[in-house]
Amino acid sequence: MTLINKYLSAISGILFITSMPALCGEDPGPYAEIISSRVICKQPGKYIGWPSITQTRSGELLVVFSGNRDAHVCPFGITQMIRSTDLGLTWTDPVTINNTPLDDRDAGILETSKGTLLVNWFTSLAFDTEKHYDRNPSWRRHADKLGDETKKYWLGNWTRRSLDGGLTWEEPVKQLVSAPHEPIELSDERLLYVGTAYLQDKKIIGVEESLDDGQSWQLISTIPMNSDDDVAFAHEPHVVELSDGKLVTMIRYNPKDHNQSYLRQSESYDGGKSWTTSHITDIWGYPPHLLHLENGLLLVSYGVRRETFGEKACISRDGGETWETDKEIMINPAINGDLGYPASVQLEDGSILTVYYQIDKAGEKTCLMCTHWRLNKAFQK
Repeated sequence: MTLINKYLSAISGILFITSMPALCGEDPGPYAEIISSRVICKQPGKYIGWPSITQTRSGELLVVFSGNRDAHVCPFGITQMIRSTDLGLTWTDPVTINNTPLDDRDAGILETSKGTLLVNWFTSLAFDTEKHYDRNPSWRRHADKLGDETKKYWLGNWTRRSLDGGLTWEEPVKQLVSAPHEPIELSDERLLYVGTAYLQDKKIIGVEESLDDGQSWQLISTIPMNSDDDVAFAHEPHVVELSDGKLVTMIRYNPKDHNQSYLRQSESYDGGKSWTTSHITDIWGYPPHLLHLENGLLLVSYGVRRETFGEKACISRDGGETWETDKEIMINPAINGDLGYPASVQLEDGSILTVYYQIDKAGEKTCLMCTHWRLNKAFQK
């Protein structure tokens, strides 16, 4: 029995799952059907967020995130992982992958063609300010115990591999770039990671590759920004490879005028060695996560932190040349703007599972949620 058949069998008697509307009651529009939305991980009293998802060759779903937090910014974040063997119906308790002395944030996960699990994340000292210490005296005591050498060693961007399905993990590898979602594996088996970095004290959108299954990384190119844009406002890119080898990357852009926070985009036609100058899209939201669907459509999902708050998506039928923003899909509405970082996988039956973080109930801190949905058949034509 396939995983999809097991899933259908499991939900056959659960009325609240089938064709359930989004949790906040808003219709996704005529372009998609919401099958279910649910909480997949909640840590009472803790703030958790920034998930990424992958589906392994065996069909297992793995989600990594930053857990055990006091708040959006704090010293205590750790990289954790949950698993589902029934296509997102149920999830294990979280296990910890990283617990460095600093704040571990924004994890991504990839299973390579060799069966290796690769997790990326970055560490932060954003909590290390007088403003935060005045509000949270215990944070200062924690920081004082770290010491300058510890801070210097651990501050940065990291990847880490597991050769046994996540039971054990190799030593972390420091690298140049960082992004909230995972690197990708190209058709030529190179790993490609697009992220932001500082090179000689200048911010760049850098492209790193790994030729050894994630054991080491080399910078191969940078993405040029449009002269009308400031790279200081560029953040959190994600990249996808299309069936013809074209690479499309989209970039979060957050200028001082947040009304202008439209995603930027760039393309590569030579495997990431060179890129077109970034250009503005009509998509407002951030950060992007790209998924090339089996039918050839290109999907981007993103969080929208203005009315109407929620996780949204739209598609391109021409490899990212144009986006159907007039047919934007509401994956799941939210009660406020503390949300986002949706990441998606396509399941065996063509439906889509998207994970993200937001607040489940008023008065609570954030949790992880997932929505199982599909594009309507008429919309796919």
